[in-house]
Amino acid sequence: MSDTLATHPATATSLPSRVRQFYVLTKPRVVQLIVFCAVIGMLLATPGLPDWRLALAATAGIWLVAAAAAAFNCLIEQQIDSRMARTSWRPTARGELTLTQTLIFSGLLCAAGGALLYFMVNPLTMWLTLATFVGYAVIYTVVLKPMTPQNIVIGGASGAMPPVLGWAAIRGEVGPEALILCLIIFLWTPPHFWALALYRAEDYRRSGLPMLPITHGSEFTRLHVFLYTLVLFAATLLPFISGMSGWFYLLSAVLLGAGFIAYAWKLWREYSDQLARKTFRFSIWHLSLLFAALLIDHYLGLLL
Repeated sequence: MSDTLATHPATATSLPSRVRQFYVLTKPRVVQLIVFCAVIGMLLATPGLPDWRLALAATAGIWLVAAAAAAFNCLIEQQIDSRMARTSWRPTARGELTLTQTLIFSGLLCAAGGALLYFMVNPLTMWLTLATFVGYAVIYTVVLKPMTPQNIVIGGASGAMPPVLGWAAIRGEVGPEALILCLIIFLWTPPHFWALALYRAEDYRRSGLPMLPITHGSEFTRLHVFLYTLVLFAATLLPFISGMSGWFYLLSAVLLGAGFIAYAWKLWREYSDQLARKTFRFSIWHLSLLFAALLIDHYLGLLL
């Protein structure tokens, strides 16, 4: 839909509704998880509590740039979103916000976040965060997503960066511990997203995107979800093996990993849309609780 056609419904929108439309563009639930993982990286980067002013500035800067990337994603995928039930309600897909409005909004958020990170945190964190923006909003959304069914695997590298950003904000460098956290999210992303793609397969078929369930079928995708959970399980043991965490984290990782593998196994052998939906939801809890366990273990180690 052109900017001109989208102007009319937007003009009649009240200010509170307009603010909500821009807020929706930032994909709040996705960005919340991104910021959560970044904050975990900040807290793990120092033995005690980090400087709260530095941590607050880094959190705000990362949130702003992540929100900018989400808005830019909505801009690029306006037509795709309009064909999918899952995303057709977005303001860009409905023509409630023009492409120009969305681009300016994304640009302002990115500029504000980048400036905050550069002047209040450190240049390394700014450059890494901007690289993540380019990786997600341009390389993944524009190049990979419409080209290959492995888009989520390759593009998952940008989505795995939040703990690295948090670590760099506090330490001013990227350590091996941060890369382990990055690897965990990188391997978590495919089974998480493919579980969603399985029960939203018709949505993706209408969109024209070459998602794995469309190009290779449901059974092939389900097998890969299961195989990735096995590799992910091995990766989640690395914090304990490397001495980054202790027994509390190890027990949590084993229990959470066993649960994810069990869901993936059942999904592979006895598929249903309801089970795929449950697997997707569990994957979110898996990552959230895994990183929470890392944090608890970190401070338990300081007390003992």
